[in-house]
Amino acid sequence: MNQIKAAVPIILLNYNSSTDCVKCISFLKRQQRVELKIIVVDNCSCEDDVKALRELCSEQQCTLIENHENRGYNAGNNIGLRYAAQKGYKYALIANPDMEFPQEDYVVRMMEKMEEDEEIVVCGSDIVTPEGRHQNPLRESTYQEEFLWPITYLRYHRKGDWFLEDYSKAGYCEKISGCCLMVRMNFIEHIDFFDEGVFLYSEESILAKQLQLNKKKMYYLKDAYAIHRHVKSEKGNPANSLLKLFSSREYYLSKYSGYNGFSLKMLLLSKSLQKLFYKKVCFHL
Repeated sequence: MNQIKAAVPIILLNYNSSTDCVKCISFLKRQQRVELKIIVVDNCSCEDDVKALRELCSEQQCTLIENHENRGYNAGNNIGLRYAAQKGYKYALIANPDMEFPQEDYVVRMMEKMEEDEEIVVCGSDIVTPEGRHQNPLRESTYQEEFLWPITYLRYHRKGDWFLEDYSKAGYCEKISGCCLMVRMNFIEHIDFFDEGVFLYSEESILAKQLQLNKKKMYYLKDAYAIHRHVKSEKGNPANSLLKLFSSREYYLSKYSGYNGFSLKMLLLSKSLQKLFYKKVCFHL
């Protein structure tokens, strides 16, 4: 008998992506053996998108939380996580609206793995792009890779597998993509939710370091998979996004990397030169 598992909230952070939300929610509604509570947090989208989102959530009986200030990815997801914490949920799944879930037991697989091993506080699955590229599991970059960024860029840009580990093997891992992950709520509350010091990017690195500092485990579940239908051209000005990336990386290196003194100063200097290069050469800013 297929017993229904405990309820799990799904947090979708929307920013002018109501069309993606329609498709994502349609996949989530097909999930089996689990009671889902879909929470859509709108991160201050344009009025037309918010209107479409209101209609969608009303039709699909989803909870809509409208955020009237966009303070970034972590801050937006924290709104949904705090709502989940108030309701007393044990786990929560965070997913980008452009995620698709062909496996109808995807959520159950993730939850069962975390039930099996209480040391796991963050669980990620195999994530595949429409082109067949895998996005999990990941590792953090080394000092040399950060410092010698021109060489690192040339090494990874063509293949596109930035710091990707072996996706054919399940197990504990250093880092997973933030586009879709399941978290244990008591750990999220313990760290006082996601760090809102970054607007966008480096969230995964910060979360991975928070796990290490608290001696907790992150797990990559290869037998569960989802599709990340990310379209870069639809995500805003690439120059602005890249500058946010540099800012977030500097924040991570300064606060979480563990580097200090002369080593950190040299690394931040290298990052400043990298930012200057992209501003002058790539985007003429």
